[in-house]
Amino acid sequence: MNIQFRPTIASLVTGTATGTVVATADGSRVFELAPTSPLAIRNDPHLVALASIVALVLLGGVLVIRNRLEGRDSLATSQETRINEFKTDRERVHELVKENGGRMKQSKIVDSVDWSKAKVSRLLADLEDDGQITKLRLGRENLVCLPGNEPTASKSPEHPNNE
Repeated sequence: MNIQFRPTIASLVTGTATGTVVATADGSRVFELAPTSPLAIRNDPHLVALASIVALVLLGGVLVIRNRLEGRDSLATSQETRINEFKTDRERVHELVKENGGRMKQSKIVDSVDWSKAKVSRLLADLEDDGQITKLRLGRENLVCLPGNEPTASKSPEHPNNE
């Protein structure tokens, strides 16, 4: 039994430094295609590896710079957050009134913090008992003042003005 195989390859494609060569199986027609991309001009694996490494280094540098710039902003906010995390409720209210010129309406304090009206009222009553603040009734509202920041009309003649 004699088996013969016929070549079924219709054409041969080979890549070169200047382009792609296509030839038929019998070798009668050979033509060359121009390169389609800049990397096809020189199909050297070392050049491709070098270009890939350079691209990765540039990308890594951009990411490092971006993360450092973002890190500076987040460090400042995280330090402020840490400071505010360890303040007691009394300290927060005292600081809030101090930042507003030593006087503040109780309703504004409630709006500035995420606490209920009842909690703020109890806290202010405790601070008033300790002598840290003074609460003055103005109609249906309370004016919260730090010592020494009370309105002059609210002081009694027994307490002379220390100014």
